[in-house]
Amino acid sequence: MSTELQAPPKPVVMNIDWKGDQAFETSRPGGPVAILDGHGKAGQTPVDALLASVAACAAIDVVEILAKRRTPVKTLSIEAVGERVIEIPRRYKHITLKFLISGAGIDRDQALRAIELSVTKYCSVRRSLLEEIVVDWELELGDS
Repeated sequence: MSTELQAPPKPVVMNIDWKGDQAFETSRPGGPVAILDGHGKAGQTPVDALLASVAACAAIDVVEILAKRRTPVKTLSIEAVGERVIEIPRRYKHITLKFLISGAGIDRDQALRAIELSVTKYCSVRRSLLEEIVVDWELELGDS
């Protein structure tokens, strides 16, 4: 076991520029731009983007885990369903990630395990949310 101290990761820097009304351009310095819009007209709402970020983060892990098991993903899509509380702030209380995955040799149990590992251990976006927010998942395996 190594006794070397690992340097902490560098902070993430994002630039957020107001474009009028409830629209904002967001980007890392010099990086691609995403538009967030509180009305959902010019871009995703911030709350929608958070839900999409949980799903995309989990998907990255799932693709990598299955590739390491020598069962690469051919296609992957997720329907993310977020239920919010009534009172302000109207945060999420429950998120369901419905995975549709296809690829040669992908075993249902291994795919479920990859999703579980992502959502409960590896996905940094999910781990940044309140623990009381339930995140569960469903899996449908498609034809390879």
